[in-house]
Amino acid sequence: MSKLHAGDSKTNEYLQRYIDGVERRNPGQPEFCQAVNEVATTVFPYLADKPEYHENQILERMAEPERVISFRVPWTDDDGRIRTNRGWRVQFNSAIGPYKGGVRFHPSVNESILKFLGFEQTFKNSLTGLPMGGGKGGANFNPKGKSDNEVMRFCQSFITELYRHIGEDTDVPAGDIGVGGREIGYMFGQYKRITNRFVGVLTGKGLEFGGSKMRTEATGYGAIFFLRNMLAQHKDSIEGKSVLVSGSGNVATHACEKVLQLGGKALTMSDSGGFIHCADGFSQEQIDWVKELKAVRRGRISEAADEFSNITFQEGRPWGVVGDCAVPSATQNEVSADDAKTLINNGVKAVGEAANMPCEQAAVDAFVDAGVIFGPAKAVNAGGVGVSGLEMSQNSGRISWGEAELKKLLENMMTDIHDSCVQYGESKSGPVDYLAGANIAGFVKVADAMLSYGHV
Repeated sequence: MSKLHAGDSKTNEYLQRYIDGVERRNPGQPEFCQAVNEVATTVFPYLADKPEYHENQILERMAEPERVISFRVPWTDDDGRIRTNRGWRVQFNSAIGPYKGGVRFHPSVNESILKFLGFEQTFKNSLTGLPMGGGKGGANFNPKGKSDNEVMRFCQSFITELYRHIGEDTDVPAGDIGVGGREIGYMFGQYKRITNRFVGVLTGKGLEFGGSKMRTEATGYGAIFFLRNMLAQHKDSIEGKSVLVSGSGNVATHACEKVLQLGGKALTMSDSGGFIHCADGFSQEQIDWVKELKAVRRGRISEAADEFSNITFQEGRPWGVVGDCAVPSATQNEVSADDAKTLINNGVKAVGEAANMPCEQAAVDAFVDAGVIFGPAKAVNAGGVGVSGLEMSQNSGRISWGEAELKKLLENMMTDIHDSCVQYGESKSGPVDYLAGANIAGFVKVADAMLSYGHV
């Protein structure tokens, strides 16, 4: 369990009972319990003098998804063998709008991970200011090593079950790990085929059939906009800063790109095999090369060291490299307590979680105790779902906005999210508590809507 914020013993006892209850009701789901714990420890002190939330069991109800759908996904591989995976959709909270959240295809996917992601998505979507509830879905299917036809058959089978549970005013899935434009296209095509309707039921679509410009860049760009805002709030600048980035997908490559555009140096990228390091900072040519490597050739990050003389490859994670800022952009719990200590000892000034819950709770505690500016995922990486929400608006209005307009909307959205976090997390001494600020700001909007609905 994470450390409790300062509060009276009654609040702490209530908090402990609450967390114990969540763990009892969700055995074998450590990721979900970790996410609820992290939110509860920051929100409970804020709720101490607000009895209406306790009397109406708001946080208890928030920790229960409105619906969890589990189903089998049979498909046929290229050798004609029937294969079966498991699919899920967690429709967590629709208090402020239709469920909204990605679909993840990865062998690690299970109910605990999807519940954690759906729970986080509820607060993240609230922070964007857009009318979107929280949801998440996926399957324990690994698209790596599969042919295009195998991926197509899997996506068609997956959506053949899921289509009956989603809709433009009910639940609007998007992409996530293992689900990019190719997979979204296959799923949307099958949805349209089954329903005979052309509606904005999935986001992350191709520009030719209702997609939004800037969606690919949105999460990575938004994370760096937020990092810039955090530094500016503390009388510092991203210009000249060296930034450690993990991952090498859309989020990581576009985070590196935006660091470069804002005058910083992105030093690292990674995948499951290890990380690459460029002491000079990646050039735009090198970032574009990695984009092509991962999105088209689906190769390994180690290949970059063979292509460029100033890039080296090492096994492991990049957190031992000396840098000013860290932007973990790969997957959950990729930054351990030991990694955090290494980063702190190396003088890291700010950490922005561009992936979903990439820092273990002990790592978060270490950053906060050391006075490192820490931006939590639900705020830092909200740009992706924010632009997904804008795609929903464009689909509803049968319109399309230009790239410059969307970039400005994204930048303004990240500034608004940052300012909301400061509103609830500003400290008289030390850095802003962005973790508490994001959790409380996201909670209040959803909680007040739930109060308005009565006991539903």
